[in-house]
This record gives sequence, structure tokens and C-alpha cells, in this order.
Amino acid sequence: MPRLTRRFISVLPLAMSTIFVGWAAPAFAQAFNSDVLSADESDPNRLGWMQGFPPVSERVIGQPDSNYFSFPKMRWTVCHFRELLPTKQVSRGLGAPMPLTYALDDAINDVLFTPLDGSEPMSWQVSLSENYTDGLLILHQGQVVYEYYAGCLDEAGQHGAMSVTKSMTGLLGEILVAEGALDEEALVGDILPELANSAFGNATVQQLLEMTTGLAYSEDYSDPNAEIWAYNAAASPLPKPEGYSGPRTYYEYLATVQPEGEHGQVFGYKTINTDALGWVIARTTGESVTSLLSSRIWQRIGAEQDGYFTVDSIGTPFAAGGLSAGLRDMVRVGQLVLNEGVINGKQLFPAAAVERIRQGGGRQAFAAAGYRTLPGGSYRGMWWSLHNDHGAFTARGQTIYIDPTAEMVIVRFASHPVAGNTAPHLAPSLSSGS
Repeated sequence: MPRLTRRFISVLPLAMSTIFVGWAAPAFAQAFNSDVLSADESDPNRLGWMQGFPPVSERVIGQPDSNYFSFPKMRWTVCHFRELLPTKQVSRGLGAPMPLTYALDDAINDVLFTPLDGSEPMSWQVSLSENYTDGLLILHQGQVVYEYYAGCLDEAGQHGAMSVTKSMTGLLGEILVAEGALDEEALVGDILPELANSAFGNATVQQLLEMTTGLAYSEDYSDPNAEIWAYNAAASPLPKPEGYSGPRTYYEYLATVQPEGEHGQVFGYKTINTDALGWVIARTTGESVTSLLSSRIWQRIGAEQDGYFTVDSIGTPFAAGGLSAGLRDMVRVGQLVLNEGVINGKQLFPAAAVERIRQGGGRQAFAAAGYRTLPGGSYRGMWWSLHNDHGAFTARGQTIYIDPTAEMVIVRFASHPVAGNTAPHLAPSLSSGS
């Protein structure tokens, strides 16, 4: 077996604290629900979801039922969004895929880490099932050294990227800024007059990119009055219920958002920032996020598969969370970002786009948000900058973790029973490795 560099092996434990952000630590999941099914017990293949011709009624997942994203059904759903919702393609074009090179090393399975909850150390291999991992791929020095599939995902499948979608939209925004096509000091209301009277109107593009806008918007899923529910109702592409009088698209909802606090003061992880950025990108370029991601990235990285976005009732792509893609294609994107826009010797976009992401946003505004497991971190271009010794930065929700010093990219897909904006910060961090 090829031996990995000492620097690479030593950084894996550090990376784990971010890789498993987006889903709760096993101990937290048990505290949430002592009867929660394990990864093996909730495996969609074992449970027989949507198997048979036709599937038996108690194993059907579909519309108009609204519980397809409840656990354990969601462990099937995350690989099958386009069977439940309308979507738009992110075309890979007509060229041949660019093959990945392999140097697999099973020594990674024995890397140890200690979860934040103080439980006993566990190995990388054990942690995969404990954290409901559906797929994980590691590139080291441009070669695949680890590849894993489980649950609903296989090498030919596509998985919901969830909030990693934000980072794809943010990357497009940073590319446009670096190319001079988009002025980061411009007011959103000047680019989008439709938002001039909303909370976004006097925010700058930079404040969108760093999520330091002052918006009256909550994503507390436990609060039935949180704005997230009105946002979800507007975004749904399905017919609205009788008597519904609210906004009916992403665009209409964004125009209703009211101000709260001052722009530029505090980081606030609010999904609607990315949808506003997606609109800014579309108005600036004349292309939707799906079209621009295809032409600027997907068609140029030698992708194996098309990606796709879920859309609202008028076909607007969900710029903040609607992307589904193959694991290998996501790691290709990660490698492109690690290489600062270079692939096969060609500069696909200015290195300054990635340099700005790595530089991060305002640390004072980020610190004010109280992310206790990310001390010293920041947010820029819809990516999280860790500002650690390796200069690592990451897309989260699912995960793309990039460590420039270790020349490493890790992509992870999962379907954990606990989701939300608070659970991730109870996820495992590492204090030791092998």
C-alpha cells in the first residue's frame, strides 16, 4: 500500500471537527431521541424504501406527502430529490470525463479522534456509521486515497449537497468580484430595485458574501412562527393551499424581508442571504446560477455527471441549498478551489477569488455571533475560514474541507437524524490522532 505523508496523517484528526459539522455527534443524537435508529438499522436499502414494482404502500416516499424529509425516510430522499421536486440541470457538457487517479490506503481507517462529548476515542472507520455517512472521498496531492459509499449513495449516484450549495453560489460571486463584473461595494437595492424597500436594499454585496446583513429572519425549526416557515411556503413549487395569500417564489419572499439590527456588525448564518446573492448573480450575468455553474465550473472540470438544482414554482434555482451532485464531481470542485482555479494548467478563474475566500471575512463580526467551536474563524464567499496553522477552509452543511498545507480535499455526504443550525456545533472535534 502507498504510504501517506506524515503531514497528511497528522492533519486528519484536526479535519474531523469540521468534516462532521452539519450533523450532530452520536451522543447528542441519543440525547435527542434515545430510540433513534442506527445507521445500519435506518439504511434505506435495508428498510426497503421505494423497492418493488410498485413499492408496497408502507414503503412509498413521494408527493403530496410532506414528510419525505423526516428520519428515516430522508436517508433515501437525499439521493432522490429530483423524483420528488422539479429541478434544473447543471450540465457537464459533452466532453469526456476527466479520470481521477487512485492511490488508496486503508491506513486512514485507523486514524483516531475523540468526540467533543468526552466519550472514548473512535476510529475513522467506526465514525462513518456513527455519523450516518453516505459517502466520503479524500484527495491527497491530487490522488484519491480514500473512497466510501453507504446508504442511498453509490459511485453512480447523486446526493443533496444541502448548504454546500451556498459555497458554490458564493464561489461564483467571488469569481465575478475578482473579474470586476460585480462591485462588492454596490448596494443590493441598486442591482435589484425589487429589493430596494426590503432589508436587503441598503446592504452591500460584500455583506451578502459575508452574511453580515441585519435581517429579521429566524431559521429556528422548533419555532412554528419562525420566518423559515413562510420562506419554505413561498419556495415550494407545489400548488399552494386554498386561501394562501403569501409570497409564491423566492423573489417575492426576499422582497418581504424586514430589517433587524445594522448591516456589517454581526455574522448571522441566514439562508436567504445566498438566495439574494443568487439573484444578484443572475441579474449581473444574465444567467441563472445553474447555467453559470455549468459554464464556469461543471463543464470545465471533467465532471462525470450532471448536477441539478431544485427550483421554485417559476423555475428559480434554490441557490442556498438545492444542488445535488456526485461525490467525485464535488471533490473535483474542491481540488479546483485548492488549486486556486487551475486545472490541467489552465486558469479557469482568477486566483484572487479563492484568495479572498481564504482570507475570510470580518473576524470581529464573526466572533460576535458566538460560534464557540470555531474560535478565530470567519466567513467569506459563503465559505468558512478556520484561520488555523494550515489555512484550512470549508463548505459546510454537507462538507468540502480544504487543507492547502496538507494538499488535501475531503468531501463528505451524510444523512444524520439530527439537523439544524445548533446541532453542528456539538459535533466531534479531534484532540489526538494516530
